[in-house]
Amino acid sequence: MKKFLLVAAAAAGAVLAKKKLDEGKNEQALWQQATDNVDKA
Repeated sequence: MKKFLLVAAAAAGAVLAKKKLDEGKNEQALWQQATDNVDKA
């Protein structure tokens, strides 16, 4: 039973870490788009 709880906790931690990384990448993409150079015609 303890092993199952340990595996479940590790899986939950991995899911939270993945979400945090994805949020960081989305934030980076927004900043990249906002600060992108504008080409003059």
